Order: sequence, then C-alpha cells, then structure tokens
Amino acid sequence: MQRFVCEQNIAHFERLLHEATDPTVQNTVRGLLASAKRQLALLSSVVSGADTTPFEQRRRQQGDADTIRRQFQPEFDASPHPYMLLDPGPGLVIVDINDAYAVATLTDRAEIAGRSLFEIFPDNPDDPLADGVSNLYSSLKIVGETGRAHAMAVQRYDIRDPGGVFVERHWQPINSPIHDTAGRLLYLLHHVEDVTAQVAVRP
Repeated sequence: MQRFVCEQNIAHFERLLHEATDPTVQNTVRGLLASAKRQLALLSSVVSGADTTPFEQRRRQQGDADTIRRQFQPEFDASPHPYMLLDPGPGLVIVDINDAYAVATLTDRAEIAGRSLFEIFPDNPDDPLADGVSNLYSSLKIVGETGRAHAMAVQRYDIRDPGGVFVERHWQPINSPIHDTAGRLLYLLHHVEDVTAQVAVRP
C-alpha cells in the first residue's frame, strides 16, 4: 500500500511540475517530488533491496559469497580508491568498506559494517531537493536487474561529520555487480571518488 501511494504521488507531482508555471509552485513541487522518490527508494530498499533472487536461493549462495569475498578481500583492503561492499538483498546491508572509503566519508569501518546503507547515509534533511538516496537506489537497482556496472552522473550527496553535522559533498559513483561462477549476484560494489573540489571551481 505504501509503495502504491508513493508511486501515485510521484506521478502526480511530476505532472504538476510539468504543468506549473509559477516558480514558487515549481520549487514546492520539486521538494515534494524529491521527498516522494526518497520514500519510495527507502521502502523498496528495505523490502527487496536491489536483487530479485528468492530468499531461499540467496541463503544457499552464502557459501559461494564467502569464498569469493576471500579472493578479492586483500585487493579491496589495499586499494587507495574508496569502495563499499553491499549485500544486494533486503535492507542493502553494508558488508564492508575499505579504509579509503572510511576516510572519504568520515565514517568508521567497524561501526557501519552490518548496518543498512541508507541508515548510515541518509539524505541531508536540511536540503528539501536532496536526491542522493533515490538516485543511488535507482543505480543499484539497475545493476541488480541488468547484472552490469552502472556509472552515475556526478551526485551531490552530503555526509555527516563526526559531530553529526551534514557537510556538502559531490561524488562520481560507479556501482558494479559481483557474481559467482554461475552468474548469480552475490554483492554490489560501490565505488566513489570525491569530486567536491572540482564542482566548487566550475564557473
């Protein structure tokens, strides 16, 4: 029911945005549309994640997932590039991040592993037009459905500093699937580069 309401609201707000001519109305509707898309992404991430594989089949794949993870873990850990490993199932649970990702996102590796992606990285509540959650979920869903990597456009996605205050950040994200030898989706690999400095100097 919630999903249906969100989808209906998105359709209504998109129509209103297309029809509105008053800038104040347009801005209000943009905020409502961003909020509805965020709610749908959060709901969908909890219910189904980015993978449509039945639960029982996913459970049987866990042994393969552990074996494959051990194979790439040393390279993952040593990479100077920020990486986050996600379980594609319901909740989009953070399996692990490397040290470069922890530094880039002002997080602690031990504290966020095992927690839901959007619990750790919510949208900035002070930005009514924030679309980081909905755009990231859409990209992860594309990867889950197609089995292919997806490069997102540069995305503003503010993060919390150690004091809980949101700071502005812009990222270049690439999301990739990790499959077992039978082609079954085991993990989602989220790679970001912080491009905030480059965005700041644009004319």
